[in-house]
Amino acid sequence: MEMANEHHGADLTLGHAHHGPRTLPAVLAAPDVVLTWRTRAAIVAVAFGLISLVFLFVPGGREHLLRAYLMGFMTCFNFVGGALAFLMVQYVSGGKWGQILRRPLEAMTRTIWVIIVMLLPVLLLMKHLYQWAKYPNASATLWAYKNGFMTQEQQLTANSKQAMLNPTGAVVQAVIVLGFMALVITILNHWSVQRDQDPTAGTLASFDKWRTRFENLSGPSILLYVILMTDFVILFVKSLDVTWYSSVYGLQFLVAQGYGVLALGILTLVLLSRYEPMKTMLRITEQHDLGKLAFAFTMLNIYLTFAEFLIIWSGNVPDEIPWYLHRIHGGWWVICSLDVICHWIIPFCLLLSRDIKRSKHKMIWLCSFMLVARLIDMFWLIEPNFKDAASNLHIAGNVGILAYVTVPISVVAVWMWFYLTELKKRPLINVNDPHTEELLEPEHAH
Repeated sequence: MEMANEHHGADLTLGHAHHGPRTLPAVLAAPDVVLTWRTRAAIVAVAFGLISLVFLFVPGGREHLLRAYLMGFMTCFNFVGGALAFLMVQYVSGGKWGQILRRPLEAMTRTIWVIIVMLLPVLLLMKHLYQWAKYPNASATLWAYKNGFMTQEQQLTANSKQAMLNPTGAVVQAVIVLGFMALVITILNHWSVQRDQDPTAGTLASFDKWRTRFENLSGPSILLYVILMTDFVILFVKSLDVTWYSSVYGLQFLVAQGYGVLALGILTLVLLSRYEPMKTMLRITEQHDLGKLAFAFTMLNIYLTFAEFLIIWSGNVPDEIPWYLHRIHGGWWVICSLDVICHWIIPFCLLLSRDIKRSKHKMIWLCSFMLVARLIDMFWLIEPNFKDAASNLHIAGNVGILAYVTVPISVVAVWMWFYLTELKKRPLINVNDPHTEELLEPEHAH
């Protein structure tokens, strides 16, 4: 490809990059430090996994282990699904912001097979999480109601939703959703390799051919993904409380996926920028643009969540209000406040700063903080759905709830091991793309 390395002159140092174009680094592979990060992820996964075994022997520990595992699984699913959504949007919209982020996004999506395996324990043990799985038909729900295991509202609602919420249906829906994602991910990643190996790489004809191909697949796939992802999160998270209704729930998860993926993607790029090739390729301009995108997703996350709360609270419908009451009473107000402060207010205020968005050191800390905030939000969404936790958050005599600390960390660390493995497999830059040359253009002082 005829790129910036064919410009006249020697390779310039970054300190003088604004005087002329830089050259494409000779080696585009991920640095060996990625293997060090992968080893650390493995150590964290094993250490916290072993600690989590303690909860098998404490009262209520086994129930919390499964709930915490669901939290860790959904966090990893959000990384993969959000990365796929961003990848498709970038192919449709174009722009060099997505070019610099493309390889990390591709690496995240290629862990879809890990997500499929991680889902198996949830499917096998679903009757311990979901009322509709434990009482899968009308006669079972009637028995549960008469014996005090379900309220009448839960019984009637579960019966009315059995077409979607039943063990067989759950497996079928999971296969459809993850199968679709795996198919699109496989095609996009295969084409990405083929594009770089194109004999006509660097020509306008090659650019147009691949742009059209990616757009034609990504356009309709975005719509299908949003629909299927909404079904998936309703099935495995929202239906933990079978009586609750929210038409914006799927969109909330989609935005939250973008929030988490941007935090992880920016963190990955900034850490990699200490080494080649990202040391040359990640300009402050692109880092600033990604920071602004993270700010936009933070605002949208705030807007959707508050709008949902305002509409439901002002409507004051008895079927809907308890969902919030369970999350603000009995100690849950502390977690609710922590969620608002960590998940929204702090990132919103810090991302307002131009200097922070352009500082590598500060963005490392901020993105790490945002990832922790996502875990707090998932805890607030999942745990209060259960009878023993609704409006009753306490640790004394309930040590098992600490599984929400150790298990998700272990699960996410396992996923990180595979993510870093995939990141190491391919060059960090897609060379047969016109935006690559833009990344090598000189940066002008503002």
